[in-house]
Amino acid sequence: MKAELTASQALLVLNALPNIGPISLNRLLVELGGDPREVLAAPARRLESVNGVGPVISRTIQHWNEHFDLAREEERMAKAGTVFVTPDEAGYPRLLKEISDPPIGLYRKGDYEFGQPCIAIVGSRRTTLYGQSVAKKFGAELARLGFCIVSGLARGIDTAAHEGALSVEGKTAAVLGCGIDIIYPPENLELYRKIEAEGAILSEFPFGRRADRQSFPMRNRVVAGMCDAVIVVESDVSGGSMITARFAGEQGRLVYAVPGRIDQATSQGCHQLIRDGATLLTCVDDILSELNYLDGLRPAPIPPKPGRENPPSLPGELTQDESKVLACFAGGAQLSLDALSAHTGLPVAQVSAVMMMLEIKRLIAKRADGSFESRH
Repeated sequence: MKAELTASQALLVLNALPNIGPISLNRLLVELGGDPREVLAAPARRLESVNGVGPVISRTIQHWNEHFDLAREEERMAKAGTVFVTPDEAGYPRLLKEISDPPIGLYRKGDYEFGQPCIAIVGSRRTTLYGQSVAKKFGAELARLGFCIVSGLARGIDTAAHEGALSVEGKTAAVLGCGIDIIYPPENLELYRKIEAEGAILSEFPFGRRADRQSFPMRNRVVAGMCDAVIVVESDVSGGSMITARFAGEQGRLVYAVPGRIDQATSQGCHQLIRDGATLLTCVDDILSELNYLDGLRPAPIPPKPGRENPPSLPGELTQDESKVLACFAGGAQLSLDALSAHTGLPVAQVSAVMMMLEIKRLIAKRADGSFESRH
């Protein structure tokens, strides 16, 4: 068996076999020395000596070619521009290796290899306009600051989060609860293509696998596991986002919840999370302050692209607008956003974005009363 398959091919086979979950797969790999080819070649008695592995699993492994057509899968992958990344390879999210039952491999489309910290933005498919606008805003602001935005490509909050990141040319990754060749919902075909071009599409499942009640929770554990933090924008108390938040809490990730109307069903899950200890989230500053405390989790902002007019500044440099706003604080002035808008002639929304960058560069501090002052 070792001579017939490479280790990567053996992992691809094991990952696709039915009736075997990631917990059993990881146990088998640990017990048999980490070589997936040893798992495929092991006799039934040796396989069944592993905790959680019974006759059904051992028979499936020993007769794997009756359940999975490796040559056909590799042909599909080649035609679709898909690779299968394992935990030892570049492109497998670093944090995902730390969870108790990580995928033994992931199908990936797109060239992004997860060099930046990831933050998940998840929520209901049956969302409000408020929820969509919040998810898009957070997706854009966090992507602009250098985070990769992770979500599930579903309708509603997931779609808005991906679109927000793409709107500022940031990085975003979609984790699917089905085979990577299945686009669900179908109306997100164009979004799927944009994410593939600018970020990455990930799936734990082989080609042709349809989504079901088992696959979505498995997808949610991957979303939580690969991220430093999870933001739930809208969710009812039994929504899939609550599962993602639970996984995040169990995995030691930061969990944030956006409050909503008390009479809105899609706010009840977020309010439950806040009661259970999630951090109430109202603006990106709430996340940045916690990452400052933890130190080292904040990435660099998106760098400028050659030829673009008025590119965003690199750390340590100031744009024209940033210089104009910073000059208003000469002499120790303490100013609100409205006052800064009046002094500079810039719209309040633009001033707010500039102030965020000046805070990142530690040139400006926000006071308890909501006004700002210079740190120097």
